[in-house]
Amino acid sequence: MAASDRAGNAPVARTGCAGIVLAAGAGTRYGRPKALAEGGAWLRAAVDALRGGGCAPVIVVLGATGPAPETVGLPAGAMSVWAPDWATGVGASLRAGLRAAAQTTARAVAIMPVDTPDVGAAVVARVLAAAQAAPSGLARAVFHGTPGHPVVIDHKHWTSVAYEAVKDSGARTYLSGRDDMVCVTCDDLATGVDHDFPASTAR
Repeated sequence: MAASDRAGNAPVARTGCAGIVLAAGAGTRYGRPKALAEGGAWLRAAVDALRGGGCAPVIVVLGATGPAPETVGLPAGAMSVWAPDWATGVGASLRAGLRAAAQTTARAVAIMPVDTPDVGAAVVARVLAAAQAAPSGLARAVFHGTPGHPVVIDHKHWTSVAYEAVKDSGARTYLSGRDDMVCVTCDDLATGVDHDFPASTAR
């Protein structure tokens, strides 16, 4: 994931932050792909949060719903990429998102799952600002002491993150071994809760 132009010739001047929405899963516990949850409201909320928080472009990673963006009603202005190996775990989705981001001029990515609908633009902006100020370029939202999303990752880490993103580990394996991740408290802005079950389902 070197910072080279699309022809592979000269280095690219990387600026800004791309948003990645991980929306590839089948949503087995939820009962349907979460990209389709609430008539697509969760997907729209994730795209709006990233865009409103300062991310451009916003890349939506699709999987279980198929490669066609119209299947999920992709929000206007968002990009989509399909992870054909999505069923192997979230690592496949993350790798697909990072590959797509590497084709842009973004210096960093902000990663959001599709199932944290109350995380809004203010959270994204706060975490992004912290990452931009940190030498590591790494920051993540924390809610009531629990690590959450978004996670912002500078481009210098992308190759290593992608290498270690296997099965359901996502970026966790790489990031858990670092002591330079900036944890950004966002309790005052959102719960950060991810929704694995429909609200009406008793557990």
